[in-house]
Amino acid sequence: MGSVLLITGRPGVGKTTLIRQVAEALGDRAGGFYTEEIRGPQGRLGFRLVTLDGRAAPFAHVDWVGRVPYRVGRYGVDVEVLDRLGVAAIREALAGKEVVLVDEIGKMELFSRAFREALEAVVASPRPLIATILRSPHPWADAFKRRPGVELWELIPAQREALLARTLLWIQRVRSSA
Repeated sequence: MGSVLLITGRPGVGKTTLIRQVAEALGDRAGGFYTEEIRGPQGRLGFRLVTLDGRAAPFAHVDWVGRVPYRVGRYGVDVEVLDRLGVAAIREALAGKEVVLVDEIGKMELFSRAFREALEAVVASPRPLIATILRSPHPWADAFKRRPGVELWELIPAQREALLARTLLWIQRVRSSA
């Protein structure tokens, strides 16, 4: 069974930035995806899913409400994009990378059964998983946080800079004990 490091924290604290820094530090040894904001003159319009190998597509958008079956807040969520790109990136990382990175395990992503199954496959494997996860209560996410082998760290601004080094040390520790 793999080791799991989950990073939580309030929105905007730097969880995605941390995942991107870890991905940069690991280079080709990591696979998975992150999400980034889609911004316009009126502020945040949605989110784009970006795989670590460079594929990208919009995943949620304010203009999609009523056009797609899922919604979180003011965003319509296209779960098919997650299944096509994000789940595929997790499976590819599981098959051929040392570490699986996921940003994020959130309300939008948890609509996808394939996404939840892909995470379960990583946990059942020897591959380490580093993922950001929503802080607010959610039945599936709360159970995932309580699984054996899971470490849950909260990212706060005061320790944002130190967390990258701490995360890289965590990877070294779990890889050397495997």
